[in-house]
Amino acid sequence: MYKIFVSIILVLWSYALNSQDRVTENVRATRSEVIAQNGMAATSQPLCTQVALDILKSGGNAIDAAIAANACLGLMEPTGNGIGGDLFAIVWDPQTEKLYGLNASGRSPKKLTVDYFRENKMTSIPSHGVLPISVPGCVDGWFELHQKFGSKEMTEILAPAIWYAENGFPVSELISYYMNRSSWLAKFPNFEDVFMKDGKMPQKGEIFKNPALGNTLQIIATEGREGFYEGKVAQTIAKHIQDEGGFLTVEDLASHESEWVEPVSTNYRGYDVWELPPNGQGIAALQILNIMENFDVASMGFGSSEYIHHFTEAKKLAFEDRAKYYADPDFNDIPVDWLISKKYAIERTQLIDPDRAASKLNAGKLETGETIYLTTADKNGMMVSLIQSNYRGMGSGITPPGLGFVLQDRGELFALEDGHYNVLEPGKRPFHTIIPAFITKDGKPFMSFGLMGGAMQPQGHAQIVMNIVDFGMNIQEAGDAPRISHSGSSEPTGEQMTDSGWLSLESGIDYQAIRALMEKGHRVRYSNGIYGGYQAIKWDAENKVYFGATESRKDGQAAGF
Repeated sequence: MYKIFVSIILVLWSYALNSQDRVTENVRATRSEVIAQNGMAATSQPLCTQVALDILKSGGNAIDAAIAANACLGLMEPTGNGIGGDLFAIVWDPQTEKLYGLNASGRSPKKLTVDYFRENKMTSIPSHGVLPISVPGCVDGWFELHQKFGSKEMTEILAPAIWYAENGFPVSELISYYMNRSSWLAKFPNFEDVFMKDGKMPQKGEIFKNPALGNTLQIIATEGREGFYEGKVAQTIAKHIQDEGGFLTVEDLASHESEWVEPVSTNYRGYDVWELPPNGQGIAALQILNIMENFDVASMGFGSSEYIHHFTEAKKLAFEDRAKYYADPDFNDIPVDWLISKKYAIERTQLIDPDRAASKLNAGKLETGETIYLTTADKNGMMVSLIQSNYRGMGSGITPPGLGFVLQDRGELFALEDGHYNVLEPGKRPFHTIIPAFITKDGKPFMSFGLMGGAMQPQGHAQIVMNIVDFGMNIQEAGDAPRISHSGSSEPTGEQMTDSGWLSLESGIDYQAIRALMEKGHRVRYSNGIYGGYQAIKWDAENKVYFGATESRKDGQAAGF
């Protein structure tokens, strides 16, 4: 009897210590954080993380390591990224003690207009084929980053990816699964030659080689950005697209330029959260956080119906603005400062009914998905937050002959509606889903992080921040915690929200919370695979060490030395 009594007391005592008003009772970390002094890398593929570490150990800096890892990911995870896609990055430079933002997204063909789609009685841009292709900005992004911050020669940085392309690597179970889902793209010329040996996608453990990609990377390494955007590679890309009925030209490729931009931020309970301005969707995360700051999130408790409801309603409000206003700032006057202001957030907060899910919302009135994410840090304090993508899985399916990669289909996200901020125009950058993030505190680096996955990304960014700031999680727990994903808000292509959408929840949210959410009018479902992929590096200034975290839902690895 005494033993039973003691056991009950211990259980109650443990519950009291760990509940924090039931804040984190549903959170179970898959592992502890990785801690290292001299450098850290976190990517979605262990071999690519090791490549980044090798670059750091041989004297390279965080930029060198990030480019090397990205090149390897384009080979090893072609379902998410590659040199046929776009890139965005945020860099903390310890020399100037400030953040730098790079927008390396490509523009639409100058000869393609909405008239083409209307003449062909098309109401939207196809998801695959030649019509959604925009200029791939990744390679130019590498060279912009390298020119400004890099230390090693590009021949050395790209050497590991070239070696793996020529000699092969074992395909992981997850990537094999996603590659097999894209096997239908074999209907496009050359796709099967690159990715489907003997007419089949590689299986788990099978050695995959892509010598054509290795050759293209060798051209880039020796000839620079011109080796990709001019000369034989550019001519091959343009000719193939035009032969298939597309519009991208050599001139479109040669005239492409990335843009250095100022990151934008909001302060969330003492932490400055940084994103890049449109044409990406990063400021949606800031809008969500601004709205949520008006509530006592910590007292709601992690996983509670109250927290999930308020978060979902904040997301809906931010995404209505996203659908209407986020677009290429070269073609629109986008009042970013107002959208991410505290005053505007208060106005939007007043639209949230604490007891009922909204079924119809409008964008506010203004006063004026597959991807990879990686992060690296070096011994001198430089930290890189980098995201890169083909957009839908393996992109458009269009595979220029002899080059070893697929071109992105990012142009699918253009609207065709006259007057829409994101309407297709010649030489315009489409609305973009991929967003890197960074957190500073008191003007010093705190955390480089990202969470890939289409419309999940700003939702995920906001949840990671609240997990750390409001719920006291460490950076691995913050990524492992059950996620919330709402779909159904209006899209940047012009599609409007007509009902409350779907609220998808991961296992770990208790039934009482789910039942309460349904009573508020939410349509709740359990679903796998829509919650994104997370990597993070945190700087501990007191102990002068890095903490690394990785995505447990993917093949990710965080490692340091």
